[in-house]
Order: sequence, then structure tokens, then C-alpha cells
Amino acid sequence: MWYSAVGVIVTLVLSLLAAPLTSQAQSAAHVPRLGLLIPSSVSAVASRLEAFRHGLRDLGYVEGRTITLEYRFADGQADRLPALVAELVRLPVDVLVVDGTVALRAAQHATTTIPIVMAVSGDPVGEGLVASLARPGGNITGLSSRAPEVSGKRLELLKEAVPTLSRVAALWHRDAPVGPYVKETQAAAQALGLQLQALEVGSPDEFDQAFAAMTSEHADALVVLPSAQFFSHQRVAERVAELAMTHRLPTMFGGREVTEAGGLMSYGPNYADFYRRAATYVDKILKGTKPADLPVEQPMKFELVINLKTAKALGITMPPILLFQADAVLQ
Repeated sequence: MWYSAVGVIVTLVLSLLAAPLTSQAQSAAHVPRLGLLIPSSVSAVASRLEAFRHGLRDLGYVEGRTITLEYRFADGQADRLPALVAELVRLPVDVLVVDGTVALRAAQHATTTIPIVMAVSGDPVGEGLVASLARPGGNITGLSSRAPEVSGKRLELLKEAVPTLSRVAALWHRDAPVGPYVKETQAAAQALGLQLQALEVGSPDEFDQAFAAMTSEHADALVVLPSAQFFSHQRVAERVAELAMTHRLPTMFGGREVTEAGGLMSYGPNYADFYRRAATYVDKILKGTKPADLPVEQPMKFELVINLKTAKALGITMPPILLFQADAVLQ
């Protein structure tokens, strides 16, 4: 009996020791699956996606081995977003990574339990996505690009590049939440002694009409206010740059993608860096932190990008001080 009792004890001890190992093995067998919901085409966000994957690699994840990425692209067709996010929820995914307000609203309606990381968002508080920046609440957190205070700086930089500037057109999508940006741009125009022509459009089909209006009002340059609706497809960004060049208008944008497509200048957050930072949110959530406990980040650094090839085509000699200040000069 003594040997029998010892045997039972040994068996019990071994089973207790083995239990954590079994649990760890089961845990290790689960490969987290991320769902990326992108309103644009893959070409429009290629650099952002690479930055996101780089961020994951820096955190020790190996795509295809320790983490799986599921991509869904709407190709600029917002009406496809609800069905695409529904696919991701059904898989299911452990975390949703989402770009832009329209896509975020679709994700918000699709799930209240799966964590949602905002790779890029406009005004998440004003748009009802989070309760506050410091305490998001619910299942959504991430990064906000909202920075209307830099609207004046964009106009100042444009004036430095084109000292003869007197009339500026400001263009935005009528559905974009740009009220604070418009206000800041108007105040800066007044301070700089510039006449501002405000124009809003509802779709790329109205671009030709908008540029015709700029020409008729003798605009000297164009500033495009942050409007994700304009740039959900790379071709739209290229179209704006092409029309500006055709009408001989120097341009200022809020992101470098359009400057790379042929715009003159941009000043704003680095959206690829936003995606890289989004990877850190994913990592924290996968390690157990609740989205409600992760404050929303706001942009702290803004980059100036200048397209020197476009400047030369427009006959603009960029001041050396601007070239020195630029974070990137595209040849």
C-alpha cells in the first residue's frame, strides 16, 4: 500500500507539473490573427503597410509564423466596407487595424468585442469613436491625425515658397470634418494678407469644375485640406496633382503621398509612422491590455516634403532655407 500511495503521489505531482506545459503548448499553438481594413487600394497605402509590418518585426513577430495578417481593401468604394469588416469578424480576428473614419465606423458597427486599433483617424472624439483621448473606453483606441493648428503653418510655408502669392484656393471634400482646419486656414490667410477662395467638392467628378473656378478667380496656389475621401485611391491623388500642374498651381497638402504623386509640397504627420506605431498598440492588446486603457496618441512630429521636380516644372526656385528645413526633398 505504501508503494501504491507513493505511486499516486508521484503521478499527481507529475500531472501538476505537466499541466502548465500543456497550457503553454496550447497557448503557443494559437497564432494571433490581425484583420486590416483599408478603404483605399493596396497601392495607395503600400508604404504604410510596410511600416506596419516593420513595426511588428521590431516587436519580435514573424508574419506567417507567430502572427497572421488578413487584408481587406475597399479600393475607394466605401459601400464595400461593411461587408469586408463582416468577413474579418467572422474569421474571426484577434484585433482589427483600421484606417480612416468611414472604415472605423463600419468596424464599430460590426463588433463591440474585438479590439479595434485606429491606424489613422481624424477626430475620434468628435466622431463618436472614443469617449476621450485619455480614456477611450469601449474597444477602440489608436492614433489620431487631428491637428488643425498646423493649417496656418501650411499656408506660411506655401507663402515662403511663392513670395508673390496673393490669392489662394482651399479645397476639401464636403463630407470631411474640416471645420477647424477651415477656420485656422482663414485666420492664417488674413494674417498673411492673402485672399482665400474656399471650394468644396463631393466627388472626383467635380475636380474639373473646381479647378475651373480657381482659374476664373485667378488663384495663385492651392492648399488641400485633410480629406481622406480625396485620397482613398492613389489615382485620385495623382489626378489632383495632374490638374494642379495643368493649371500651373503650386500646391500644399497634408501628407507626403500626394507630393510623391506630383504635388509641390506637404506638411503634416508621417502616416507611415502612424502605422508603425499602430503595431505597438496591437502588441499591447495581444499581451492583455484592454483598448479602453490605452490613450489615443496625437501627432507630435510633422514633416515637410518638397517635390523639387515639380518646383522646377512650375518655374519655382525653392528658397534654400526651405530646402534646409525639409525632411525630404524629392528629386
